[in-house]
Amino acid sequence: MARQCRQFTPTYAVMADAAAAEKLQQALKQDCPDIKVLSGIEGLETVASLPEVEYVMAAIVGAAGLLPNLAAVRSGKRVLLANKESLVMSGDLFMAEVHRNNATLLPIDSEHNAIFQCMPDGFRAGDAAEGVRKVLLTASGGPFRDWPVGELASVTPQQACNHPNWDMGRKISIDSATMMNKGLEIIEACWLFNLKPSDIQVVIHKQSIIHSMVEYVDGSVLAQLGNPDMKTPIACSLAWPERIESGVNSLDLFEIARLDFEPADVARFPCLRLAMEAVRTGGTAPTVLNAANEIAVDAFLNNHILFTDIPKTIEMTLAEITVREANSIDVILEEDMKTRQMASGLIEKSRRRTAH
Repeated sequence: MARQCRQFTPTYAVMADAAAAEKLQQALKQDCPDIKVLSGIEGLETVASLPEVEYVMAAIVGAAGLLPNLAAVRSGKRVLLANKESLVMSGDLFMAEVHRNNATLLPIDSEHNAIFQCMPDGFRAGDAAEGVRKVLLTASGGPFRDWPVGELASVTPQQACNHPNWDMGRKISIDSATMMNKGLEIIEACWLFNLKPSDIQVVIHKQSIIHSMVEYVDGSVLAQLGNPDMKTPIACSLAWPERIESGVNSLDLFEIARLDFEPADVARFPCLRLAMEAVRTGGTAPTVLNAANEIAVDAFLNNHILFTDIPKTIEMTLAEITVREANSIDVILEEDMKTRQMASGLIEKSRRRTAH
């Protein structure tokens, strides 16, 4: 972080905790004394809502991004949303704040950005799009789409992080391997595009060239194609409604030669089923789903549970926690914390049983 601060000389830098912030401030004292170092969620909320800030790239992974993203929305910013968990956890409340504060919400996930680009002119996040019949949400299927189901228990964290098409962080790579990422994207799409779960169809498309499609009532299907490179959706959202150079290579259809599609198998990917059930249940069910998944993924990455235990942990946690009405951020944060404790406890019990 000190190296980045010296290179880019920002006005502010924010660290996760106060001790790290103090260490960074000391490191910058000689050559960058004017950089203000803040810490924690409060520091993130501060920088996300500063008057001089115009755009906020909301890219913190997981539930930790919710409050800073809300701060940006409440300040009426252009929010480039790469943190799907904000909408998964608090969709109705989050979108209400977007509209109340006249914020501009633009999706960065490649699939949601593709859908956004295929929507009618003038479409804004949360609107009901005229003439749209359904959305076709594409998925690569991850590294295990062709593995025998019986061998999935032997998957290692290293294998699960080795995505065939995208270079991503560890947590989102695991979510892609379990297809929980696609489940969370279904929930996010419901809020971004004012859709019911039944309006969304998941399509396995292993080349990751068509990033998603929108079908209209007249039979037209609009698709957004491009090389799998996140610079495209970022450039699209930074310049919207204009277009700018992104540095992405042109798409060579002759090199690709073919595009394949198949339905998603919920037996192979139970996390997809769990996400669909959670969005249909509503209330705090998606919050519970997300929190249990974060705990289970962390446990897998630390070799505490098997790959196939991720959906089992989530399902057991959902069965233990009573769904509430998601009528305030306090309720959502309370359920998030309760779920993490429950999921951690279930994992620990399972580990003790295994040890004996």
